[in-house]
Amino acid sequence: MPKREWMTKDLTWKLFSLILAVGLWITIHNLRDTPDVVVTPFATISIVTFTNLPVLAVSANADVHSAQIIPNVVTIKLSGPSDAIAVLQSNEVHAIVNLTDIDTASGLRLNVEVSAPPGVALDTIDPPKVSVTIRPATE
Repeated sequence: MPKREWMTKDLTWKLFSLILAVGLWITIHNLRDTPDVVVTPFATISIVTFTNLPVLAVSANADVHSAQIIPNVVTIKLSGPSDAIAVLQSNEVHAIVNLTDIDTASGLRLNVEVSAPPGVALDTIDPPKVSVTIRPATE
């Protein structure tokens, strides 16, 4: 078999093999360059309960000092990785009632929102709603 025939015989298969090899090389090269992500399949989950956590009133446009919240404390249960729960302190968790766009109210039932650090999940809030009364401002 002459040299020229050896090069041109089955040229389409040779080109297909070359393209496949380059694609495989690029894929493996990109996988090697991505940062390693360590996933612990059996991470230990812990649960913590905060009792008598004060409910804070927040508003973007009004004074919340005249807001009366009943009950003014809640109990929350949080879960997360043991290392995050072990260092969690009560001042890192906030129970909030959003009073934005509410000027006056009497016995209004609003949901309590909980702000917790990343990686910590909220399990339960007791009670989930509180009663809010806001008296109109006297001028």
